[in-house]
Amino acid sequence: MKLILRSLLKLKHSSKVILAVLLICLVVRLLPYFAPIRAADIAQNQLAMQFSDRNGLPLGTLLTRDQEHTSVVPLNQVSPQFTHAILAAEDGSFYHHGALDIKAVVRASKEAIHAKRIVSGASTITMQLARMLDPVPRSFSGKLSEIWLSWRLTAGMNKDEILSAYINRLPMGGNIYGVEAAAQTYFSIPASELNLAQASLLAAIPNNPTYFNPYEHWERLKQRQKYVLNRMVQEKYITGAIAARTSTEKVVFQSRQRGIIAAPHFLFWLANQIPPSLAYKAENQAPLGEQSVIRTTINRPLQQFVEAQVQQVISSLAANNVHDAAALVIDNHTDEVLAYVGSPDYFNEAKLGRNDGVQALRQPGSTLKPFVYELALEKGLIRPNTILADVPAHYAIPGAKLYSPTDYTESFLGPVRVRIALANSLNVPAVRVLEKVGVQTFLERLHQLGFEHLNQTPEHYGLGLTLGSGEVSLWELARAYVTMAQLGEAMPLVSRFSDSPIQNPSFAGSTLKVRSKIPNSTTIWQLITNMLSDSHARATAFGVDSVLNLPFPSAVKTGTSSNFRDTWTVGFTTDYTVATWVGNFNGEPMRQVSGVTGAAPLWNRIMLHLHEHQEPASFLSPEGLVQLPICAISGLRPTQNCTSVVQEYFYPEDKSNYERENQFNLPPEYDEWLAKQQQSNFTSTNLRILSPHHGDLFLLYPGEEAKQKLEFKLAGNKSAPVEWWLNGEKLDTNSANSLFWNLRPGKWTLEARSGEMTDKISFQVELASIKPTRRGFSISNSQVKGNRP
Repeated sequence: MKLILRSLLKLKHSSKVILAVLLICLVVRLLPYFAPIRAADIAQNQLAMQFSDRNGLPLGTLLTRDQEHTSVVPLNQVSPQFTHAILAAEDGSFYHHGALDIKAVVRASKEAIHAKRIVSGASTITMQLARMLDPVPRSFSGKLSEIWLSWRLTAGMNKDEILSAYINRLPMGGNIYGVEAAAQTYFSIPASELNLAQASLLAAIPNNPTYFNPYEHWERLKQRQKYVLNRMVQEKYITGAIAARTSTEKVVFQSRQRGIIAAPHFLFWLANQIPPSLAYKAENQAPLGEQSVIRTTINRPLQQFVEAQVQQVISSLAANNVHDAAALVIDNHTDEVLAYVGSPDYFNEAKLGRNDGVQALRQPGSTLKPFVYELALEKGLIRPNTILADVPAHYAIPGAKLYSPTDYTESFLGPVRVRIALANSLNVPAVRVLEKVGVQTFLERLHQLGFEHLNQTPEHYGLGLTLGSGEVSLWELARAYVTMAQLGEAMPLVSRFSDSPIQNPSFAGSTLKVRSKIPNSTTIWQLITNMLSDSHARATAFGVDSVLNLPFPSAVKTGTSSNFRDTWTVGFTTDYTVATWVGNFNGEPMRQVSGVTGAAPLWNRIMLHLHEHQEPASFLSPEGLVQLPICAISGLRPTQNCTSVVQEYFYPEDKSNYERENQFNLPPEYDEWLAKQQQSNFTSTNLRILSPHHGDLFLLYPGEEAKQKLEFKLAGNKSAPVEWWLNGEKLDTNSANSLFWNLRPGKWTLEARSGEMTDKISFQVELASIKPTRRGFSISNSQVKGNRP
C-alpha cells in the first residue's frame, strides 16, 4: 500500500513538472503574439530615382538612396518562375510549416550527428528574413534571437507577406538587393518578365553572392543553377526535360555599370543629401508608371572626359605606387558642380572603387597656406613687400618634441618676399605667419570658409595647421578656392537645379547655408590671386615651364601631405575652379610623387580642356594698390647695390615709408642660416660677425686644447679687405669670411674691420673639470655647438 501511495505521489509530482514545462512552453510560444511584427513595420519605401545632367542627358538610376541597389515590388509583380525557383532552392515546404520547419531540424540534426559536422541547414525563409532584418552572430544565443524574431514575424504576417519581404531583400551580388533590382540591373527587365532560365540563375545567387558572382564565377553559378532546377523538378514545378533544356539556354548578363552611365559617386552622394520625406513625396507625386527625374548640374560630356583623364593619369603613375584619384570641377559664375569623380573606377570593388575621394577626409598639405597669408594681410600683420625669414626655426610644444618645420628639400632660402614664400609653398615662412595670426583666429577663418571637419581645438592642430595637420575633403577645398575666385563671396556649391521635382533643401550639413561675404577682403583676395598666378614667382620650386603654367591666366596651389600619402592641386581661372587629389585610399605612401607630379598633371589636362574653345578673362589687378620697384632681397626701395629689382604692390599709405627707407639689415634670427652660406655678403650692408655670438661662454677641456677650435665667421658687403682683431691684436690670416681659432681660456673681444665698417662681439672661454664624452665643446647658455675644423 505504501509503495502505491509513494508511486502516486511521484506521479503527481512529475505531472506538475510536466504541466509547468508545458505551461512555460505555451507562454513562450504565445508571447510573440503580444509583440507581432506586421508588414507595415518592415515596409521598404520605393525610393528609386532617375538623374539627368544639366542638359537632360541621362546619368543613371539609383534604386535606393544609399549605395545599395534595392527596388521594392509586390509579390504579384514577380515572375512565378522566380517565386517557384527561390522556394525550391531555399524552403520547399514554406507554405506547410510555421516559423520553424521541425522536420528539417530533425533531418539536419541526424545528418550532423552521423557525419560529425554540419551537412545541411534548417533555416526557413522566415528565419532568413529575420536574419536580414537583424543580423546576429552565428552562435547559440544568436540562433535563439533569430527564432524569436521569426515567431514575431509569423505572428504578425501571413505567408505571402513574409515571402514578399524576403524576395525584396535577397542579396543578389555586390550592392544589389531584391529580385526587382537584380532583374533591372542584370537583364534590364522588370522582375515580372523573368523567364525560367533567368529566374533560376537569379535564385542561385543568394546562397553565396560572392562565390556565385555572375561576372567572375560563371561556371560556379551555372552549377548552382542546375541544383535550383533539380529542386524545382523535385517540387513538381517543372519537368526534368524542361530543366535540362533550361540549363543549356544562353543567358546574357548586362555590363557592370548597373544602371549608371556617368558620375556614380556623385549620384550616390546627392541621393544621400535629399531628405527621405522629400524623396518619398516626389516619388509618390510622379505620374503612374513614371519616376521623377532629378536634373543635376553635371555636364555629362565633361564628366566622362574627367573620368577618362583620372584613369589615364593613374595608369601613368602605377609604377610609383599610385592607385587612386579624384577630381571636382566648379563653375565660378554659378557655383554649380560640373564634374565629380570620386575614384578611377567606382565598380572595381577589389580596388576600393566605391570610396569617394571627393568627400574623404585627408591631410591637405600646403593647400591651406593662401588663406593664412590672406588673413595676415587683411589684419595688417604683414604687407605685400614684407620680408619673411625662411631660415631654421624651432618651436617648443608642451608635451611634444621640438617642432622644427622644413621643406621637403630640407633647404632654406633666407630672406624671401611674401609672394615668393607663398608661390613656392615655403613651410617656415607660413608657420611664422600663422604664429603672428594665431591658430585660433586662423581656425575661425577656415570655419567661415566651410571647413566644417576641422572641429578639434586649436591646441590639437598647433602651428602645423597651415601645413596640413588637420583633415579636410576635396569638396571643402574646392569650395574655399571658389570663394577666393569670387573675392571673398562664400557660397554653398550647387548640385541640382531648382526645376527638379526635388528642390535644394540642404547642403550636406555645410556651415555655408547662404551667401556670405568675408568683410574688408576684396583687395586682399585679388592680391593673393595675383601671387598664385605669378609663374615667375614660383619658378624656384616648380621651374619656369611646369604643368602649373597654362597658356592663359590661372591661379593655382599644390599640396603634399606627410610621407607623400596625398597630393593635391587646386586652382582657378575667372570661369572655373578645378580641384584634384591623387593618392591611395589604403593610406600607402606614393614613391617620388609630389603635388606637382601627382595631382597637377590631372589638373592641367582638365583646365586645358575647359578652355579649349575660349580663353578666360584676365584677373583684375588689386584695387587701390600701386606697383613700385623694390629690391627683391630687402623689399625696400632699390639702392645702387641691389642686384635684383622687381615690382611689388603697395598700399597708398605705405608710399611715404617706401620713399624714406632703403637701409636693410638682417636680424639675428638669420645668423645660423647666414653662417652656412657660401656668399657671406648675401644681404647685409654692414659687417656682421655670425660666429661666435656676443656673450657666449665656451668650456675648454684639459688635454683637448689642440683639438678644440672655434670658427670665426663673417657676413656683409665688404668694401675693403677684412681684418680680424682679438683683444686688440691683429690675427694673421688669409681668410676674409671665416677662420678657425684654437680655444684658450680667458675673456675675449673679437672685432672685424673692413674699411669704415666694423663689428665687435665678446665671448669667454673657461677650463672645464670633466672630460667630454664626445668630441666638441660646450657653452654655458645651453646652446650646443659642434666644431668643424
